This record gives sequence, C-alpha cells and structure tokens, in this order.
Amino acid sequence: MRAWSVVEPGPVERGGLRPVDRPVPLPGDDELLVRVRACGVCRTDLHVAEGDLPVHRPGVVPGHEVVGVVAGSGSGVRGFAAGDRVGVAWLRHTDGSCACCVRGAENLCPASRYTGWDADGGYAGYTTVPAAFAHRLPPGLDDVAAAPLLCAGIIGHRALRRASLPPGGRLGLYGFGGSAHLCAQLALAEGARVHVLTRGAGARRLALELGAASARDVREPPPEPLDSAILFAPVGELVPVALRALDRGGVLSIAGIHLTDIPPLRYETDLFYEKEVRSVTSNTRKDAREFLALAARHGVRARTHVYPMARADQALADLKAERFEGAAVLVNEW
Repeated sequence: MRAWSVVEPGPVERGGLRPVDRPVPLPGDDELLVRVRACGVCRTDLHVAEGDLPVHRPGVVPGHEVVGVVAGSGSGVRGFAAGDRVGVAWLRHTDGSCACCVRGAENLCPASRYTGWDADGGYAGYTTVPAAFAHRLPPGLDDVAAAPLLCAGIIGHRALRRASLPPGGRLGLYGFGGSAHLCAQLALAEGARVHVLTRGAGARRLALELGAASARDVREPPPEPLDSAILFAPVGELVPVALRALDRGGVLSIAGIHLTDIPPLRYETDLFYEKEVRSVTSNTRKDAREFLALAARHGVRARTHVYPMARADQALADLKAERFEGAAVLVNEW
C-alpha cells in the first residue's frame, strides 16, 4: 500500500512527510484491520511531521481522524464484521488498571498510546486499531463529514467541558480552526453566547456565519467579559490575553497538545479574583461517544476542504499557512 511517513521530522514544505510503500499491516489478536476511506488533517499531525512533538515510532504514519471499513480482524475480536464502518481516533490504548483509568480518567493513563504517534495512522491505504478503541459512527454522516469529528470535534467537546461554561454563558474562542469551529457549533446549540478572537479575516467571517455574537482580531478585547475561554491557537502569548478577558471566577481551557512558551503572568491583572487555567489532555472514549451523539443531535458539521491522499503534504502545508477555514480531509485517492 501507499502511505505517508515521517521519515525525518522537519518543515512540511521541505519534505518532513514523504510517500512510501508499505505492506498492508496485520491486525493483532485484539485489533481490526481498517481500509481507510477518509482521514482528517489535524494540527497534531503537523506537530508530529515537523518535530514539535518528537515521534514515538520512527517513520510513523500520521493521521488519527480515520473513517474506514473493517477489512479483517484478529482472532480475539467480537462484535465487528467485515464491511462495518468505523472511526479511528487519537487514543488507541490504555492499561485499564492504573489509578487514572480506575477513576474514569483514562486520558491521563501513563501507559496510553496514540494513533499516528505511537502506531501508524490513517495517511495510508490501511491502518489497524484495537477493537475496544474503534468508534461506531452515526449513520447520517458521510465519510468526509465524519472524519474531523474524530479528533477536532472530540477535543473541542472536552475543552468546552473543561472550561466550565455556565448555562447561557459568555464563551471566548481564541483561534478558529478545525476544532474551534466545531466547538462553537456545539456551544451555540447549547445556548452559549460565543465571541471569536482570531487573526484570519476568513475565519472571522466563518464564525459570524455560524452564529457567533462577535468576531474580532485576536489582540482585541471581546465586547463583554467572558465566563469561560478556550485557547485553540498554539500560541503561549495569548494565555495572559485570554485571562485578562475573563470575568471574575472565569476559566481558561487550553485545548492544544503543543503550546509555545507562556510569558510571565501578572497576578493582579491576570489571575486574581479566582480565575483558573486548565489544560486539556487527549480524551476518553466516553468523551468520544458523548460528542458523536451530540454532533448527530445538533447537526454539528465541519467546513471541509477535500484533498486526495496523494496531496497530504500540501494539505498540511496549507493548514500551516492558514490557507483555508475549517478542516481539511484526505480521501483515499493516490
């Protein structure tokens, strides 16, 4: 099969991601073999390809927003049949027995492993996934629409819950890419008043189209104090900016897996009055199930831009350069 491999991490414009020939993988006893039909393009893929996140598997195949069909399975798998449509997301393994797993926080499991980082992902003709971590997808979503939900959507959902937004609250979103524009739709459907702060004029237009109350440049203050804010842009300099926009008792949730350095904070202006900063680490399978059900109920859909799999490097370069709003999706065409 053809696949894309992080042969030598570096700028995607200079070949940080390269096409290779690989044998079709063999599923383990507890795994599904999945024929890839579509794979979303996530900023985490860019971080892995460029070395911001050091690869855990040499030559890893990125991609963790995978929609495909079951093409085979290991001897220990039950409940799946050939041809079943499944989703493969970021989280692919936990030990199930550590203190974090026992208390329902499997996203913090020290033994956790991830698709497209610890194991080969969906920028390929086929991938594998432990059956216990495969997701059944709502029937009303086509492959391209479903793909971005499997990471961008799930992480946006967890970031929203971590932000502790009160009912009908005022929410600020800093950055408005693939995850933020899905999070905004969910927050709006649940009655929030959403303010978007982002540098791209196209992203601001999209925010208003989706129903945001305002859309301003990321350096401007929102038009009213915020109950909660979510930082999607991987820019540490925005942490104090977002904190200063919070009302008393507000919560800032940081959604990204990678963030540049945070500058010094001033206690009186940035943190006083019981403001809180919370990070977001991966997701649980429960998060995924909850979000997929909510997305189906509320009609949450990504603004998608389709690329053939043969142009995965271009899709990542366009993501890096912010040449599109919404989410890019690869379809398995070489």
